[in-house]
Amino acid sequence: MIYWMSRDQRFRDNWALLAAQEKAMVLKVPLLVVFGLSPRFGYAPLRAYAFMIKGLKELESSLARKGIPFFCLPGDPAKEIPRFVEKVQAACLVTDFDPLRIKRRWKAEAAARVTVPVWEVDAHNIVPCWKASNKQEYGAYTLRPKIHRLLDEFLVDFPPLKRHPFPWKGPRPVLDWEELQDRLPLDRSVSAVSWLKAGEKAAKGRLEAFLAQGLSSYDRRRNDPNEEGQSGLSPYLHFGQLSAQRVALEVRKRDVHPQARKAFLEELIVRRELADNYCFYNDHYDRPAGFPAWGLRTLKKHLGDRRLYRYRRDQLEQAATHDPLWNAAQKEMVLTGKMHGYLRMYWAKKILEWSETPEEAQAAAIYLNDKYELDGRDPNGYCGIAWSIGGLHDRPWQERSVFGKIRYMSYPGAKTKFDVDRYIRRYGG
Repeated sequence: MIYWMSRDQRFRDNWALLAAQEKAMVLKVPLLVVFGLSPRFGYAPLRAYAFMIKGLKELESSLARKGIPFFCLPGDPAKEIPRFVEKVQAACLVTDFDPLRIKRRWKAEAAARVTVPVWEVDAHNIVPCWKASNKQEYGAYTLRPKIHRLLDEFLVDFPPLKRHPFPWKGPRPVLDWEELQDRLPLDRSVSAVSWLKAGEKAAKGRLEAFLAQGLSSYDRRRNDPNEEGQSGLSPYLHFGQLSAQRVALEVRKRDVHPQARKAFLEELIVRRELADNYCFYNDHYDRPAGFPAWGLRTLKKHLGDRRLYRYRRDQLEQAATHDPLWNAAQKEMVLTGKMHGYLRMYWAKKILEWSETPEEAQAAAIYLNDKYELDGRDPNGYCGIAWSIGGLHDRPWQERSVFGKIRYMSYPGAKTKFDVDRYIRRYGG
């Protein structure tokens, strides 16, 4: 039995791994976990791969203690996984769910190349994406009631992963993770981060710290970029080193003000799963064709509007604009691999304002986000950029130059929300 691990890189609280073990127990066969390590994934640089590989190294040891060998296969997963299935004569292949095109292509091609049953398990969302809705939703207000109706059914605790009683008697993998990382043709100009540890242990520690120190004030502090008011869980959720379902279960247990709990669970469950819904049901999630019809119409109407400022992609990357707040946000992302959620919206909308076309703006925003953010290359990122630039999951606002009816954000407006000068002093140098 093989579990092809991809999006959910953990041994705890993993429905796909648990399903694979259950099937292996019934068949009384060994359970192998396989990870297909693609040498390129979008704009992912050393920063993203180093964080992921550190987590996988820890995972290898954790699985070994459960009697489950871990195999890492460099190369094209669509080819390497079927070869491995045939080599070990696996009885079945279980994999986890991902709505992105490249992952879906890998799975479709791999499934076509194997002769064994292939099962896909959504171990990332609390309510499986295809169960929550069978279509692209208009916004959170249409998905929210569908999610909430199903939460009691799906928001349940996990059984533990058992020590597997049917040992693998074939060759054991010997993985030199540092050598493996060194061989990958990565963009090494974007260095690994040192402020955040990778892996399930670190993710568990970060969650415990947030529950103890941050959850009770989440609704009041989360929108201020100068405060440590957000959870800090995003990289761990992105790489699957932490289960969103585990987070929700722990948050529900806490005795905090209902508004704080409600605000956090809305972001964790509804907004995250809305992003998966968009990417799963709209293949144009990273192109303007994925914008709502009203957004496309209003942007087209204002294509000829005069732009007071225009910046090339390299100028944006170097934070060389006239806007000190935008520059500071860009520098925070380049240096740390993160950017506050409020500023991500401001940042993307200004790229639209300074670009000749929405296509140019969206492409630049995706390039920068996916290259520098630890949680880039993610449905949340594509969805957020489409919201900022194309009006996805939003409504028409007052019409203005360049933006048309797309929601506008401004420097003076930001100054009414938080201490902009303090933030610029921190990151603008």
